Amino acid sequence: MNESSIHAMRHSAAHVLAASISELYPGAKFGVGPVIEDGFYYDMALPEPLNEESLAVIEKKMREIVARDDAFRREELSMDDAIAFFGAHGQDFKVELLNDLKTRGTTKMRPDETQDVVGPVDHASVYHTGAFVDLCRGPHVERAGQIGAFKLTKVAGAYWRGDENNPQLQRVYGVCFPTHEELDRHLAMLEEAKKRDHKVLGPALDLFTFSELVGAGLPLWTPRGTVLRNVLDAFVWKLRHAREYERVEIPHITKKDLYIKSGHWEKYQNDLFRITTREGHEFAMKPMNCPHHTQIYARRQWSYRELPQRYANTTMCYRDEQTGELAGLSRLRGFTQDDAHVFCRISQAKEEIQKIWEIVHAFYGAFNLPLRLRLSLRDPAHPEKYLGDQSHWDQAERILKEVAQENKIEFVEAPGEAAFYAPKLDFLAKDSIGREWQVATIQLDVNMPDRFDLTCINEAGEHERIVMIHAAIMGAIERFLSILIEHTAGAFPMWLAPTQVRLATVSDAFVPFAKELRESLAEAGLRVELDASDEKVGKKIRAAAMMKIPWTVVIGAKEAEGGDFKINVFGQEEDILIPAGELVARALEESKTPRS
Repeated sequence: MNESSIHAMRHSAAHVLAASISELYPGAKFGVGPVIEDGFYYDMALPEPLNEESLAVIEKKMREIVARDDAFRREELSMDDAIAFFGAHGQDFKVELLNDLKTRGTTKMRPDETQDVVGPVDHASVYHTGAFVDLCRGPHVERAGQIGAFKLTKVAGAYWRGDENNPQLQRVYGVCFPTHEELDRHLAMLEEAKKRDHKVLGPALDLFTFSELVGAGLPLWTPRGTVLRNVLDAFVWKLRHAREYERVEIPHITKKDLYIKSGHWEKYQNDLFRITTREGHEFAMKPMNCPHHTQIYARRQWSYRELPQRYANTTMCYRDEQTGELAGLSRLRGFTQDDAHVFCRISQAKEEIQKIWEIVHAFYGAFNLPLRLRLSLRDPAHPEKYLGDQSHWDQAERILKEVAQENKIEFVEAPGEAAFYAPKLDFLAKDSIGREWQVATIQLDVNMPDRFDLTCINEAGEHERIVMIHAAIMGAIERFLSILIEHTAGAFPMWLAPTQVRLATVSDAFVPFAKELRESLAEAGLRVELDASDEKVGKKIRAAAMMKIPWTVVIGAKEAEGGDFKINVFGQEEDILIPAGELVARALEESKTPRS
């Protein structure tokens, strides 16, 4: 089954869900029910809250409708007739959408959503599914019996049109696949994902926490979690430093004027935390770093001989996300970007992008995260959505495509996925249970240097417009850690683990020796802890395993007298023996940061 057929099948499943709700809950008011990755959802206002038991009842009704093999029948109505029909049935949300189409030609579902305005619309299509009628453009399968294997998975809250000032609806999610075998594999993956959920594992491993006093979407990092962040950042810096990047630092706030000039204000103004006005200037907390970095480059005139200028900056950004859209570390109001920008001539762009390409593959290779490539381009039907000269876009897109081709890697072209200011190479990583995540990105920006008049003096003594390459390796450190925690199930490689070695004493008699050993390991640069509690050694080993510590070393009489050390290695059934004189060297070898 091809992608368009699967899309139609999942879209039809969403309608069957709504049809089931209409039979089970007369008077339900329906929002929208789009297709999403692996399935669908439908938003609705109901007289009572739904729960797990409710989902089972709804799913049973869906199967009855599929068994009835109700047909999907399309009908065209005038806009006035459609408004009258849905108004008579109390479907206020549908009427609101229809009125928007009638007056403005748009049905955007979020305050920050951009959508083409095609002008007033004078007709609408509806689909009949048995007795249920829904506003929809389609497409659908011909009959309900053609819907494949499906299951409802969860219910959540969602504000109508993504606006917290609007009514809160109940959103029912489902998954749908052409065959039961595919559905079973997906459900098994979801079960495994629950066990690996970073929102559970992170606090259990004492990596991060959230506080109601601090606010949603603003994680607090413990000492253990801060080690993870710092080690990851140091690894990225090691890869960049080898390619002659320099560190820079920028403030966390800026005048509004910076984002007006960059073009970000028009797009992001609803996502900004605006904090104060001073002397007639409005200030905001930065949602991104690139405009600040242009001003570091702009501090003086550069010769072509001094290019490229490569700036690296790990720093926090802030976006005013809606509470209902926050999700653990995956979507936050405060997040940390490992950001870098290269300022260079267009003739140098391909070489610089190749260097970033090498950094990306070295980094993700260290975690056994295979990568797939997406070339994110303009939507050719709507060039007006993108800032800057279109001929410059042509050149930037051609360079990115050449880099992908020269690296002999399969890639997909994705028209419409470019940033509003630049085309991109987006890297997608597949984790250990088969899920795919968009991770690193490389953007070739010909727009921002133009807006900020960034140049170099070329060989002829003329001002030559430069280009700007945006490069994020982890992207947001927090989001990458959400992926990594779930990819590894919290069992980090030894070079990254917050605690690399834990010493567990058999009794108090061996604590002095254990303290000396801890000091030796720490002086060598290892992250080591000592468990000198009164617990039995078996319980100490289990406690270390619960924290997924790579090496647990039991300290008893034999070890104190110079015998071999027995190492309990997390994830291995068999212990390993290491001679006393080799322990530090072996631990250092195991904990080496991957090579650049």
